Amino acid sequence: MASKKIRIIGGSAAGAKAAGRARRMDERADIAILQNVPDLAMATCAYPYYAQGIVKRRDFLFKTPDYFLKAKNVEALTGVEALEIDRSAKEVLCREVGAGRLFKRSYDKLILATGARPRRLGVEGEGLNGVSALHTLGDSDYFKSVCKGENISKAAVIGGGLVGMEACEALALSGARVTVAEFSDQILPMLDWDLAALVQNHCEQKGVRVRLNVSVERFSGQNGVLKAVHFTDGTQMECGLAIVAAGVAPHAELAEKAGLSIGPTGGIETDAHMRTSDPDIYAAGDCAQKIDRITGEPVLSPMGDLANLEGRVAGENAAAGDRAVFNGVLRTGICKIFDFSAGAAGVSQKQARRLGLDCLASLCAGSDKPFFMNPGSLVSRMTADKKDRTLLGFQCVGTGDVSRQAATAAAAIYGKMSASDAAGLDMPYAPPFSPAIDHFIAAAHVLTNQADHLFSPVSSFEVKKAAGGKNPPFILDVRDPGEYRSIRLGIGETLIPVGDLRQNPDALPRDKNAAIVCYCAVSARAYEASRILLANGYENVRVMEGGIAAWPFEMEKTGARA
Repeated sequence: MASKKIRIIGGSAAGAKAAGRARRMDERADIAILQNVPDLAMATCAYPYYAQGIVKRRDFLFKTPDYFLKAKNVEALTGVEALEIDRSAKEVLCREVGAGRLFKRSYDKLILATGARPRRLGVEGEGLNGVSALHTLGDSDYFKSVCKGENISKAAVIGGGLVGMEACEALALSGARVTVAEFSDQILPMLDWDLAALVQNHCEQKGVRVRLNVSVERFSGQNGVLKAVHFTDGTQMECGLAIVAAGVAPHAELAEKAGLSIGPTGGIETDAHMRTSDPDIYAAGDCAQKIDRITGEPVLSPMGDLANLEGRVAGENAAAGDRAVFNGVLRTGICKIFDFSAGAAGVSQKQARRLGLDCLASLCAGSDKPFFMNPGSLVSRMTADKKDRTLLGFQCVGTGDVSRQAATAAAAIYGKMSASDAAGLDMPYAPPFSPAIDHFIAAAHVLTNQADHLFSPVSSFEVKKAAGGKNPPFILDVRDPGEYRSIRLGIGETLIPVGDLRQNPDALPRDKNAAIVCYCAVSARAYEASRILLANGYENVRVMEGGIAAWPFEMEKTGARA
């Protein structure tokens, strides 16, 4: 029996993983990768850390054809461009890059792992030296040379998503004065506005300027070299480098030319087996459209982990028959920005509202370890279906272990766990790793308390707006005096420590219908205060979500020790 011919177009994450999995399924298969660039299995997500010097060696970022031949018994042809797919003849027309020689490779099963390309802005000056994406290994080399050099004092990052913010950190740590320009009203669109604002505040404390609701009109330069970025609001900034991180678009042209179905997102349509509209052709990675597990809608989710998972499924099915399944995405993401991390899984509150989902959302602030273990901060929002409390989304930011929280949430959401189930999870506990009640469980407690009408939440945005209105609420700070002296909101609040609340009824409004907003450091004591007030006949009591820890606006800082 002749060996099955498996051809893989594209040798980055999805293609490399597909080749490895196919070989494990079939030792005798004839497997070949067709890759149009010199390198394979590139660690694209590590490029910012290579620029910073955290990744010490360039050869850690890729694999070679020799590696694939010796370790996987896979032929890897680099510098080879796939031009056409003849589906009836089951052949791929190829061209050697540079030499131009044309040749054909036949296949029994074909896997498309053609990836994605950086979105261009389509503005004047985009081709100037100094305007660059951060997508290829060559881009990474250029970026590293800039970060290690001393000739760039000012840099712009166009786009405030994951890649843009990681690039921002690398540039700022190299000593450049960095401006992030984002066309929407917040950075990190996977987050809700208030959590994104906390990350933005942290970046600005590190010296980064963040500009929102602004787009690039053009780039200008001299002798072919970038000198300035001009924005649509009429402003401009001088800089020697502009990293364009405006997202990516799927490389689906080859598939479209072959007559394969292309989805509404522009990605190649696949089923759960990663099969395209041709049963002998699979697609995986950034070129392929995915299905959102929450909404059931087609989406793009160009993430390295998903590319590996999809490639694994495509490789197994191409080699062994359609038995492996890819069950869709939650669009889980995480990034590190200076001392902060930001992670999310599922839908945000903003996304849920836009999709018309009837949901509950609660905000929880706390820490990743007990107070005596030098903890990091965590602020999170949990979103759940209003009817049955099934988890729909989770997002978390802070200096603490955000990765643990996001990973726990992704597993819970994937498994369709309810907030009530999450509230009783048996998770590992020891002081070096977490508080006795892990932050994720505490977030579920907050949401279930809210769902059971044990307290009424109010956002920091609503509190700030109401405090400046004609009839401001009675804003009650229930922290200790030392905490109040050190830092406070400065919006007309009254200090009554929660331990003194029962003994100080005269300090409270006489009108039991008066609007009262309670807050503290993270709103745990504020919740206690609200229960005391409700038990004493007050009917319009609300708890400010997340307290001081989640307040995204300016505060009064006295410097006094707590």
